[in-house]
Amino acid sequence: MAKIQMKTPLVEMDGDEMTRILWAMIKEKLIFPFVDLKTEYYDLGLLHRNATQDKVTVEAAEATKRLGVAVKCATITPNRQRMEEYPELTEMWKSPNATIRAILDGTVFRTPIMIDSIKPAVRSWEKPITIARHAYGDVYKAVEMNNSEPGEATLTFTSESGNVETLSVQSVKGPAVFQAMHNTEVSIRSFARACLNYAVSLRQDLWFSTKDTISKVYDGRFKEIFDEEFEAFKDEFEKQGISYFYTLIDDAVARVIRSKGGFIWACKNYDGDVMSDMVSTAFGSLAMMTSVLVSPDGKFEYEAAHGTVTRHYYRYLKGEKTSTNPVATIFAWSGALKKRGELDGLADLVDFANRLEKACFDTLASGIMTGDLAGLTEPEFNAKAVTSEEFIDAIAERLR
Repeated sequence: MAKIQMKTPLVEMDGDEMTRILWAMIKEKLIFPFVDLKTEYYDLGLLHRNATQDKVTVEAAEATKRLGVAVKCATITPNRQRMEEYPELTEMWKSPNATIRAILDGTVFRTPIMIDSIKPAVRSWEKPITIARHAYGDVYKAVEMNNSEPGEATLTFTSESGNVETLSVQSVKGPAVFQAMHNTEVSIRSFARACLNYAVSLRQDLWFSTKDTISKVYDGRFKEIFDEEFEAFKDEFEKQGISYFYTLIDDAVARVIRSKGGFIWACKNYDGDVMSDMVSTAFGSLAMMTSVLVSPDGKFEYEAAHGTVTRHYYRYLKGEKTSTNPVATIFAWSGALKKRGELDGLADLVDFANRLEKACFDTLASGIMTGDLAGLTEPEFNAKAVTSEEFIDAIAERLR
């Protein structure tokens, strides 16, 4: 069989631990036999990031800006434990995802992969719910202070022109903690545009939620900017029969639980962090959650929403067989190949990506799955737990 040809390379970002093992296996068994794969390769494994002083992460992000589509393996963000585990590390390097998000000015969209044999914990959900998470600022860029005596905290802004504005945060009579956070209008507008564009591309309703009744200035500005940006999309939304809907975060949670799904839920940074885990768990498993980073100018980076599966990796190093779920990582590849095919006008590459996803669904529908999913299936479904390699081999057989 002649291999499918590509015009433009993908940016390929390799990763760490068990997902790195699965990454190589997916390419060998599910892509190389069918596609003349062209990638611009960047090794984002922790030790290579350390060897390059993390310049490789910046290079990968810049390559994504240049080539337009990237696929990324899960990577380690080191903490104190990892510094002990990897004594050769010269620094506690920042999250590669955060670096890439900042360079691309991107918004993260996370969507669960649904299968018939696993019913969502929320009985009314019939279609996936996509979480759109603003990935800049708020508590993740906050500064904090812990004081031990009475006093007053103030918030001061000094403009470049020399104007000074000071607000009293609080006077306290004893020990207290303080926090200041920020966001920028440029980032909020990029977030709004990315969400609106994504809703149009998927032909799905867009929900947005904050708490502007309490945070009248901070959250209120988010709401105002979304309203302003929606004006440029209003005609396209009406043409497609989709809607933009704003409500308070607490009301949104209630509405989401009562809904049938099938929409995009845009959340501020912390809300998106929390709600994406809630949604993925309620649908079944974080290992069945896709993630795509979309920039305002239409650059795409696909990855799985989960981590590097450390526990399975150390079992693998001991020579043990593992039953690690590769579905979200496979869908990262299929998503990137599909987008590359769409942008380059390669219908056969788009068709292959769709067939790869169908082969995954057909394999799962046959009852062959990894252990994490087998334990979640409905009692009447005859699930068979297999190893990671056996599962990928079963997908490859259906793909052939």
